[in-house]
Amino acid sequence: MLTITVLVENSDGKDLCGEHGLSLFIEYNGGKYLLDMGATELFAKNAARLGLSLADVETAFLSHAHYDHAGGLSRFFAENPSAKVHLQEAAAENCYSERAGAREYIGMPRGILREHADRFCFVPGAPADTGNAARDDSSAGTSVAPGVWILPHTTPNLEEQGRKAHMYQLEHGSYQPDDFSHEQSVIFETEHGLILCNSCSHGGIVNIVKEAQRALQKDVYAVIGGFHLKGPDGVDSMAVSPAEVEEIGRQLVQLGVKKIYTGHCTGQPAFAILQKTCPEAVQALHTGLRLEF
Repeated sequence: MLTITVLVENSDGKDLCGEHGLSLFIEYNGGKYLLDMGATELFAKNAARLGLSLADVETAFLSHAHYDHAGGLSRFFAENPSAKVHLQEAAAENCYSERAGAREYIGMPRGILREHADRFCFVPGAPADTGNAARDDSSAGTSVAPGVWILPHTTPNLEEQGRKAHMYQLEHGSYQPDDFSHEQSVIFETEHGLILCNSCSHGGIVNIVKEAQRALQKDVYAVIGGFHLKGPDGVDSMAVSPAEVEEIGRQLVQLGVKKIYTGHCTGQPAFAILQKTCPEAVQALHTGLRLEF
């Protein structure tokens, strides 16, 4: 049994406030997991209202190194004395976005990796000898428990995605287009198929589904997370054309995905197109939503 509760998301829930961020409380085969901690302490307040104890979390994951997923890390460490936070070895406090010619820091809380060094578990990404080259074997994934996988990106040339999104990493004093090597998927095996969680899907949700299928040699039943289709003016804008959004929906269905739970950075216009394109599959995420597989 897999149960996923949305502790925080952009949309409010019943008696629960949302924010621009994402945090998922996950119960799987008797274990308790946490994926991301939102932008602030709000995820913890909502967990308490929902009767979910962060102290019971045994393993946590950080999907990528952005503030709207890492902002609540200190609060998590205060409430949970021992669980490790698994993140990609490429994750660092070096993420920026560019708008109107100005760069803004959008990374993890500064100093968090040093202050809580004992709480982080860095997970190897794509093998160094192939860089970000595509691979066809399951060694690209890391198993943290039976049926629970961490998967890095193996799709090549993702720095082009970073360039288009105006996202950069500061490396050795130089801003380089983000290749999202700090982003990871968390995957759970169920009787239905793979349940794939990727909070922002900067690498492209279609690419990510293909990565999961190649690595684990199983079908993806459901995807959960944002698709980063919102435009520079926020969730009421769109960064791609309507035709591109329709094609994403069609490709996900062609790949065998049966359930698509999305929100956060997908944006309202793109969500409406996805729902029209795949009416039987697409459902909106919101704070307090509980999913069972």
